[in-house]
Amino acid sequence: MFGLIGKMRAARGQRDAVMDVLRESTMALPGCLSYIIATDPVDADAIWVTEVWTDQASHKASLQLPEVQAAIAKRAPSSPASNSRSRPIRSAASAFPCPRKAAENVTGAK
Repeated sequence: MFGLIGKMRAARGQRDAVMDVLRESTMALPGCLSYIIATDPVDADAIWVTEVWTDQASHKASLQLPEVQAAIAKRAPSSPASNSRSRPIRSAASAFPCPRKAAENVTGAK
């Protein structure tokens, strides 16, 4: 499992347009388990993205897909200099399962 948390800043007043592009281009990416887009409560131009992938290779391969390349090109209103990402250290998925998965393990419910 591979995950990233990233923050980008859209050009002033363009946050919603950039978020629309992100939503449209991330509907069905191979290997993507979760792609969450969020606003920042303090910075009106900031966008946070949390991604979970089956592995780092899936994430890297997604960056070459035509729809992702198109989204990157459309995302031009954002400022590349203000983009940042966290650096994953390790996956804790096996040590701390998602609450739903934990409930399934305890109750057998799905």
